[in-house]
Amino acid sequence: MSEVLKNLEPQEVFHYFEEICNIPHGSGNVEKISDYLVQFAKERNLECYQDALKNVIIIKEATKGYEAEEPVIIQGHMDMVAVKKPDYDIDMKTDPLRLAIDGDNVYAEGTSLGGDDGIAVAYALALLNADNIEHPRLEVVITVDEEVGMDGAIGIDLSMLKGHRMLNLDSEEEGIFLTSCAGGARVDCCLPIQRETVEGTLYEVTIAGLQGGHSGCEIDKERGNSNCLSGRLLAALGDKIDYRLVSIKGGLADNAIPRETAVELLILQGEEEFEKEVTSFEATVKKELQTKEPEFYVALQKKEQAKSARALTKQSTQKAAELLFLLPNGIQAMSLDVKGLVETSLNMGIVKMSDTELVLEFAVRSSIESAKEMLIQKVVMMTEIIGGKAIVSGTYPGWAYRKDSPLREKMVSVYEKMYGKAPEIQAIHAGLECGILAEKIADLDCISLGPDMKNIHTTEETLSISSVKRVWEFCLEVLKQKG
Repeated sequence: MSEVLKNLEPQEVFHYFEEICNIPHGSGNVEKISDYLVQFAKERNLECYQDALKNVIIIKEATKGYEAEEPVIIQGHMDMVAVKKPDYDIDMKTDPLRLAIDGDNVYAEGTSLGGDDGIAVAYALALLNADNIEHPRLEVVITVDEEVGMDGAIGIDLSMLKGHRMLNLDSEEEGIFLTSCAGGARVDCCLPIQRETVEGTLYEVTIAGLQGGHSGCEIDKERGNSNCLSGRLLAALGDKIDYRLVSIKGGLADNAIPRETAVELLILQGEEEFEKEVTSFEATVKKELQTKEPEFYVALQKKEQAKSARALTKQSTQKAAELLFLLPNGIQAMSLDVKGLVETSLNMGIVKMSDTELVLEFAVRSSIESAKEMLIQKVVMMTEIIGGKAIVSGTYPGWAYRKDSPLREKMVSVYEKMYGKAPEIQAIHAGLECGILAEKIADLDCISLGPDMKNIHTTEETLSISSVKRVWEFCLEVLKQKG
């Protein structure tokens, strides 16, 4: 087992973070990490619940002198967005992450790190394992598949909990206390396609070099979306080039801005004109994105000449291009109540194609429920007009700001005493499980916080070592303070 982090402080937190990183735990692949958590609880004789979804709840009673204190719920999720560099040799369903340290940062070689939300699980396990920390009753709630629709939070039973105060450890900026978030949903736009055998020259066009990022956190940066750009390319070809779409694949998660999309096209005639169009498209987009996406590029590869392939018919190719090009993406509205807050957005996170169907997967978000429903309706209607159908799933509510929050007051007071300044109180556009859990626990008082992380959901993800330590010390002090 890897021990790259063994000398980092706090040792107990990084010990469990490394153990978690040694267990593959991408969304939809959580059985092993869930069973690990259950075994952890059994070895320490802690009250533990594991449901059919693989959510895990572990309860530790209060230490001496804290029996009368309000229980505290510690909450996070066990799954991560598991992405890797295209040429990196690792199977993220079976292999451990390859951790490394660069100055104050921990990262994973060639892959995402899963600090979102492995660090929450590590904090929780360190608390549960400790015998020298003063605390009230701890109710640790670790959910599954938060990154692909919050299915765990939606399905979890919390009837055994006694607490009404919750620390959600699923944020990425130290010193910022989150007190509300957007609601959201996933929308899959499915277009039936027909194929025929056509002869032409087979090309692969790869749109790449983009930064990507979390669609809730980085959508305001207006980074390039490789899936949307592929639709733009097909629209640019239009009737000027006689082509057929063979395949398209881009993106790894509906809530991650896609960095790379590969498109296979069969050119029936006009190869030279096609290559000029691609070159012109690259130059145009480079100029537009030169500040936002300085590494953007388009790779063009001629694969086979005089190739017979099962390509889409002319009509299906046209319909696919229309769907990719016309469906909205990115920021739809900014909040007028909170400066700088994205109010409504959507992200075309995944594009994939089978023999009979083209599928576009969107993450839709809004802090206003009616705006979210309107945007979903628009996507559904446009998909149906083009000839497809849309499936809405994973709908989750927003988390409303609570004006009267004893937990927030306590945490702000502790923070000011420790650091001599006030924390920032913010709302975010990204989705959190707090809204869902607030519907299950009456009068839930909740704050979301976490250590500094950068580029989550990408292969450039980093976790600040010093920030992990400070947030750990802060949480211990919050648990220690009575009242």
